[in-house]
Amino acid sequence: MKEIKPQALGSLVLRLALGVMFLAHAGQKFFVFTLPGTAAFFASLGLPGFLAYPVFAAELLGGIALLLGFRTRLVAAALLPVLIGASGAHLGNGWAFTSPHGGWEYPVFLALTDLVLVLIGGGAFALTPSRDAD
Repeated sequence: MKEIKPQALGSLVLRLALGVMFLAHAGQKFFVFTLPGTAAFFASLGLPGFLAYPVFAAELLGGIALLLGFRTRLVAAALLPVLIGASGAHLGNGWAFTSPHGGWEYPVFLALTDLVLVLIGGGAFALTPSRDAD
């Protein structure tokens, strides 16, 4: 049996954590705020409201792809603009995410962890493993 390197396990943990986070945010948009409510929130930020729908789809499909380890680097790179956009939406609220309406620390941290996943790949047990994951 082939030994799994600690780096590959670390990448797996990061990939699963981000996948769950994206699914949770997609679920929040769908079940809690509703998609029309999310579109209204986007519009209140000065963004086109219809962007809520592709963002929801990206979070849902991207989260599933990350959990499976399907094209991890590509999927993480495609999700990076979503996290940068979320960071921008929270920029005026202060640093701490516990600030009213949430600060920018959490979305910026998520964007950086997503960037790390772009750089290191899917790690262990990925459906489409990176060539340099071992």
